Amino acid sequence: MERVDATGFRKFYHLYYNRCFLFAKSYVFDDWVAEDIASEALIKIWEITKTKEIENPKVLLFTIVKHKSLDYLRHESVKQNTLANLSEYGKRELDIRISTLEASDPEKIFASDIQQIIRQSLDRLPEQTRQIFEMNRFQNLSKKEIADSFGITIKGVDYHLSKALKVLRENLKDYLPILLFFAQEPMSRL
Repeated sequence: MERVDATGFRKFYHLYYNRCFLFAKSYVFDDWVAEDIASEALIKIWEITKTKEIENPKVLLFTIVKHKSLDYLRHESVKQNTLANLSEYGKRELDIRISTLEASDPEKIFASDIQQIIRQSLDRLPEQTRQIFEMNRFQNLSKKEIADSFGITIKGVDYHLSKALKVLRENLKDYLPILLFFAQEPMSRL
């Protein structure tokens, strides 16, 4: 194809657009994408003819359409693989949550290992914080009763309870969803 003017290129465009579109569509299965590929390929030919002479424009056009279609399909393949991997990861994570929930036995929730973690955590607390927590949680005393017994304000009791709960949350983080479920009533009094 010699260097062509706009009129010559319009003829070439109209002559080959439909062929390019149909060829691309036969691989990409999407009209919009095939239209883009056909148009981009023809524009690429136009840009090339502005700077140099093309010996066999049909072959070059076919090659450009082929490569643009391949690029699109490779991109789609990467997208599909990524989505499949994400889906597989999501499924594995969901399976883990299901098996963990199925394995949780309410009667074993307060097993000796959890009680040991709680006891060790409470033993490491400052004496007053530990006593206030135990009075509230184990003896079911109200914040007012605890405040009166220690000669502090209710806000002071809240401070000590928050401090104890923070330590317990950190030490029981693996058991927390189950513990929160069973400890709903005492937690709601805070």
